[in-house]
Amino acid sequence: MPETSDKQIFHEFYTEKRWNNWLQKVGESNFKLEESGDTPEKDSAIFVNMQDDVILACLKVIATCQRGENSVEETLDILSSIEEIVLKKVDSISEDTDMMIESLQNSLLATFVSFECYLNGDFDQESEISDLIKGAVEAEQDEDFEAALGYVARIGALVLDGKELPGKEMEDMPYGIVAEWMDGIDSIEAAMVGTDSYKEDDGDYEVV
Repeated sequence: MPETSDKQIFHEFYTEKRWNNWLQKVGESNFKLEESGDTPEKDSAIFVNMQDDVILACLKVIATCQRGENSVEETLDILSSIEEIVLKKVDSISEDTDMMIESLQNSLLATFVSFECYLNGDFDQESEISDLIKGAVEAEQDEDFEAALGYVARIGALVLDGKELPGKEMEDMPYGIVAEWMDGIDSIEAAMVGTDSYKEDDGDYEVV
């Protein structure tokens, strides 16, 4: 991993304190999954905001590379430091909350491999996202999860490059790990809506 100079990367972009504050709020929310499986959106909103906060911070890191303030290697190093914070094992809170955090971390894993794929240019700009989704689902069915994640990384890179996710394929996707990973890619697309909106201040998602 390349060394970064002392740029206050933990403070400037995303800190362990910030992640722990989200975890504290999650614990205080006393979240419970409904037996019907239809959990009200307002009850699960904290996990959505938690994920969006991480993704917005990472998009800001990428923006520094696009502006020439950091090299690709420095940018990847900063993203790696954020990944280490948000993907580390979380102490158990409750069965339902633990399940949601695990799902959130799976989604975030997909975003980090997508950021890396995008920054390294390891994707074909002419690829069709619908074909890559099909490939990811088929790889999951074959239990080739490494290949499936590779497909998802390329999808995420294409989204970062400006392509849109196909609505039908997203809606028809079977439940599974690829669907969880694609939730992270969907969140990237949502965060990018608006002209460079991710380069602004953190707004409502920031927890300090």
